[in-house]
Amino acid sequence: MEHIEFNKELLAFLNGSPTPWHAVATMKARLDEAGFKELDEREDWTLESRQGYYVTRNGTSMVAFRTGSKDVTTSGIRMVGAHTDSPCLKVKPNPELRRKGYFQLGVEVYGGVLLNPWFDRDLSLAGRVTILDDNGEVRDTLIDFTKPVAFIPSLAIHLDREANNSRAVNPQTDLPPVIMQVADGDSTSFPELLKGQIQEQSGIIAKKVLGYELSFYDTASASFVGLRDEFIASARMDNLLSCYIGLQSLLNTTGDEAALLVCNDHEEVGSVSAEGAQGPFLSAVLDRWCGAGKARAIAHSMMISADNAHGIHPNYADRHDQNHGPILNQGPVIKINHNQRYATNSRSAGLYRHISDELGLPHQSFVVRSDMACGSTIGPLTAGNLGVTTLDIGVPQFGMHSIRELIGAEDGYTLFRVLTEFMQRERVL
Repeated sequence: MEHIEFNKELLAFLNGSPTPWHAVATMKARLDEAGFKELDEREDWTLESRQGYYVTRNGTSMVAFRTGSKDVTTSGIRMVGAHTDSPCLKVKPNPELRRKGYFQLGVEVYGGVLLNPWFDRDLSLAGRVTILDDNGEVRDTLIDFTKPVAFIPSLAIHLDREANNSRAVNPQTDLPPVIMQVADGDSTSFPELLKGQIQEQSGIIAKKVLGYELSFYDTASASFVGLRDEFIASARMDNLLSCYIGLQSLLNTTGDEAALLVCNDHEEVGSVSAEGAQGPFLSAVLDRWCGAGKARAIAHSMMISADNAHGIHPNYADRHDQNHGPILNQGPVIKINHNQRYATNSRSAGLYRHISDELGLPHQSFVVRSDMACGSTIGPLTAGNLGVTTLDIGVPQFGMHSIRELIGAEDGYTLFRVLTEFMQRERVL
């Protein structure tokens, strides 16, 4: 895959994945096209050598893998991990608000959202809805309004003269989006709006809406930015970028070595769930793949946890350690924290640097300032659950957890090339 094609497909992937459900559905379609076979956790598995497989959980997490041609207990598995979720605003179960003739929806903040950028954006709504259909069956369906259907208007500066000095955001009172105007006595309900959209979008007749998990998102498309197109701007770059890179790397391997991609949900809220990195999903898949040889296989394996890093902001350079300020378009960032917020050790970092150097590709290192708190990733959680040697790495970006984030147009492709080589390398440990 060439650089230009890689980035064009990245933009399409980002635009088509407004929620984790849509991201996993998109990845499934690409795996199906490449000849991977879907597995069902409720059924027995019979795995063949040199074959690709994938399994999903809750529709928001996925493990995809190639079995390779060798005994996995002695050859090990080359693993890459990412997460499908991003900070956002989710609709509450009883969200309807009618105020001054406006119909609004109450929202819950999911993850560490940078709230101010959500104002004055064209927002749409997407996610999963559980319904009772016209045959009396309980079923799930994905929904995406696609067009702008909501707006969170700022309060005019004339009514808040201190807005540019200090404007705090109250998530309960300031964030309910406006979705339409309603007349006095109007009985429009949110479930009825959902039923109409479901029928229009998929032809399914929903007798009753039983539940939903819906998120607002910015309708602005992912795009190149800069006079020389040096950057890519998009929503959900953290961490759909790494999901895309990991998927493309797995699809472009030779298939000789055992390789695996795990994309977990719920990283932004701690990863404690059935499909999160602190849950049993990946371990359960490895149990069924490796059987009694699982411990030996893991001892021969390595995990690369790919999650975006903080690029040094030119307006806030003092927020970085002076020797560890990653620059956009100067390579992926090896993330190090000796308090184990990142799982990198000298061995895992050394292997990545070696492969990158062999390919003539750049790499950088990141350590948070000693007087600042450090974030974390699925890396330490996966390492702790499995006992696998792990590296934390990521593409540097601006605006992490904003509604729109920015990366360098070169860095994703660089990481893809290194991860592809890692996934087909004969020996990693």
